Amino acid sequence: MSTPAPSFEQAIEITAQWLRLWEEGELSDEVLADRVAELVASRDGARGFFVVSLAGDSPLMDRLPEALVMQLRAAGEGVVDLTVRNLAMSTAMAMHHQRTGDMAQQAGSKKVTSRCTELLRLLEPKSVKTRLEQLLEAVEHTRGEDVAFLNRWGYDDEQKQAITASIEAIAET
Repeated sequence: MSTPAPSFEQAIEITAQWLRLWEEGELSDEVLADRVAELVASRDGARGFFVVSLAGDSPLMDRLPEALVMQLRAAGEGVVDLTVRNLAMSTAMAMHHQRTGDMAQQAGSKKVTSRCTELLRLLEPKSVKTRLEQLLEAVEHTRGEDVAFLNRWGYDDEQKQAITASIEAIAET
C-alpha cells in the first residue's frame, strides 16, 4: 500500500529536514534525489519542495547535483510548470521590493529568479520552451491560461516587462 502524498505544509517540513541532513553529509546526493522524486510526484509535494529549496538558505539549488537534476527532469511538466511560475513570481516580487526599498527581500527574490533560471536551463528543453512560450503569450498578448495567473497577482506592465526579460535570459546561454 502506498503512502498518501504529503500536504503542502508537510512537504515544507520534510524538505527542510532532508536539506539539513544533506548539508550535514547524512544524505548522499543520490538518496536526496530519490526522496525528492517521491515528493515532487504530487503537486503539493513539489510546491513544498520548491518553497524551501528555491527561497531558503540551502545551497542545493546553487549546486544542483546531477542525480537531482535527473530526477527533476524525469518528474516532467509539473516541475517545469512550477519552476516557470516561480520565475515569474520572483521576478515581479524583486521589482516590488525594489520599489519599496526592501533590499534584503529584493535580494532574496533575485536569488529565487537566478535559481529558477539555472534549473530551467537543465530541465527538458522542449517542455521548458513550450511552457515559457505560454507564459510569454500571456504577458505580451494577454492570451492563454497564464492570464488568470498574472491577473491574480496584479502584476503591472513594468513587472511584466521584467518577466519577459527573465524568460529571454533563459535562452541566452
